[in-house]
Amino acid sequence: MVQMHFSTLDYVIFALLLLLSTGIGLYYAFSGGRQQTTQEFLLADRSMHFLPVALSLLATFQSAVAILGVPAEIYTSGTEYWFLGVSYILGLLIPAHIFIPIFYRLGLTSVYQYLELRFNTATRICGTVTFIFQMVIYMGVVLYAPALALNAVTGFDLWGAVLAVGLVCTLYTALGGLKAVIWTDVFQTVVMFAGQLTVIVVGAWRVGGMGEVWRIAQEGGRISGIDFNPDPFERHTFWTLAFGGIFMMLALYGVNQAQVQRYLSSKTEKEAIKSCYLVFPCQQIVLALGCVMGLVMYAQYRENSPLASGYVKMPDQMVLYFVMDVLQDLPGLPGLFVACLFSGSLSTISSAFNSLATVTMEDLIKPYFPSMTEKKATVLSKLLALGYGIVCLGMAYIASQMGSVLQAALSIFGMVGGPLLGVFCLGIFFPCANSVGALSGLLAGLVMAFWIGIGSLVSKSSSSVPSVNTTAFPQTGNVTMTAMTTLLTTAATKPRLSGLNKFYALSYMWYSAHNSTTVVIVGLLVSLFTGPTKGKDVNPDTIFPVLSSLLFFLPDKYKERLNCGVRFRKKVTNRNSQQYQKPEQECNGCKANGELGNTESEESETLENTQLSNHSTKQQYYHIVHETAL
Repeated sequence: MVQMHFSTLDYVIFALLLLLSTGIGLYYAFSGGRQQTTQEFLLADRSMHFLPVALSLLATFQSAVAILGVPAEIYTSGTEYWFLGVSYILGLLIPAHIFIPIFYRLGLTSVYQYLELRFNTATRICGTVTFIFQMVIYMGVVLYAPALALNAVTGFDLWGAVLAVGLVCTLYTALGGLKAVIWTDVFQTVVMFAGQLTVIVVGAWRVGGMGEVWRIAQEGGRISGIDFNPDPFERHTFWTLAFGGIFMMLALYGVNQAQVQRYLSSKTEKEAIKSCYLVFPCQQIVLALGCVMGLVMYAQYRENSPLASGYVKMPDQMVLYFVMDVLQDLPGLPGLFVACLFSGSLSTISSAFNSLATVTMEDLIKPYFPSMTEKKATVLSKLLALGYGIVCLGMAYIASQMGSVLQAALSIFGMVGGPLLGVFCLGIFFPCANSVGALSGLLAGLVMAFWIGIGSLVSKSSSSVPSVNTTAFPQTGNVTMTAMTTLLTTAATKPRLSGLNKFYALSYMWYSAHNSTTVVIVGLLVSLFTGPTKGKDVNPDTIFPVLSSLLFFLPDKYKERLNCGVRFRKKVTNRNSQQYQKPEQECNGCKANGELGNTESEESETLENTQLSNHSTKQQYYHIVHETAL
């Protein structure tokens, strides 16, 4: 394996990234309200405009492993992956018009508070613990794997990079809170765009221009047509990417705490929705940059890939080798791409720290210590962010010792998203679902997710010829390849699969859809057997009326039947504003499980009243019904 080296200027540019990120965190730590309340530390005092929120949402989505993975995927398999952009349409429209209005108007801090308002406390805790498990496993891998790839290609000090990025991220997250995280994300997004554009421009210029790049890619069969094969066991087809990707997007942008927390930090609900809309073109640009970089890389090497030639050992190292090869005569530019790479790591990890601190405080500590003062809660939130930073470094060390088991650790992140999406969909779209059904569905979804995910890994590792339709993981000790959001497939003769092996060959793009559907089906069946919740007993604030919204042209009496007995407020329009008329029987206090009637305890009533009052100081509280035809 050939190893290249950085110049002094490259190290200086990387150091500037860390210093500027730290500076932003310190600025927000000692300016404004100085992070003295939990609202300011965890939600940026609900004062953010849509532009920084949108760029922060984008930065969290664009991790370092995606920057390495997408070009390598395009180089190896062609542009089929580009059709994932089709899923962004519904994958962002649905959160903008369903999830965001519900969560924002309820005045939540943790998205899992919704599960208590709709179901019960046990469902909320199960959702929180599942999310914590998911993020703790993932954040160590996302920190360690890019540093390992960089070390393998350039000799960049492995643990120096891990410690520098981990400590800087912990520092500005613990001191500056969510506002510092969002603004550093904005800066890091600019760095990511600059790094990728630089590589594309210089690489295309060396080949002979973008026209030549496209011609070479076409001759090499890397410009893919539209594959309408409906087989869900095919790794990438139009349907797999365009529709399976919708559920993946919903799990990320609809119900993931790291993303929802940014919506909730917006100044108004309208600003939150605008941020979701702005993410759409930005994501298309990011996807296009990754795909074009893969085509430029193919035009440079064609079939003589650095991997086949022995210059690198793993596919995820190909991008870094390409960058060093193309930019080696331009001091400072390799450092700019490394800054781009670790900007992805910083944005993803800082989001994990902040969201983990938020759910731990709001879901696991505050409900059991109601008398805790605001000052103590704020200090504890900062300590939690600091503690999760230390845990991240510990997980990075564990990742370095895991060897081939690391592939399963990374897969856990994808496995858990689907079941969490399913339990939220069960609550929002199905008024008859009860708390027993929600817990049973979540458990069934998690079991199904781990069964398929781990079964696929075991089936593949026990076979000498990997399945062409499933994710191919390396069988060596070098496991950096596993830390990709887009995982490569080894070209091999398609084996004939049957039984469980066929089941395990399900495309990874359908995992979220399959697992979330399992939660909904099991949850509904259990709810029906144990006594479904009556529509009149459901808090309408926690429900979205799907059928009556889609069939908005029907008379009101028919739409009321479609609402399954849920008493929604009617919209009343006047010259100045649109408000919602209360139902005939107004609740005297909503139960924690989302039902109407007298509260079961003072604590449940206090929880919801506090959440609603948080919003009332900034805008009038509107009801959840949002007449939208998708």
